[in-house]
Amino acid sequence: MMKQAGFFDVEERLARLSGLGDQLEAFSRTVDFEVFRPDLGQALAYSDGSKGGRPPFDLVLMFKILVIQTLNNLSDE
Repeated sequence: MMKQAGFFDVEERLARLSGLGDQLEAFSRTVDFEVFRPDLGQALAYSDGSKGGRPPFDLVLMFKILVIQTLNNLSDE
């Protein structure tokens, strides 16, 4: 039987990750990913959403994921 997560479990986990050297924190201090937003918007050409459906993931977030995957030799599998 799994134990239910406590009130401060998420904060403790994030603090532990931060202590281990969280890559997202390091990127946010050194790289301004927002400068890539216009180029990513042109390259990906998402639909305007007029036909409905789920909104797409944020362009910059997906770019960060690709950078982290590449740096850690990870695949989508």
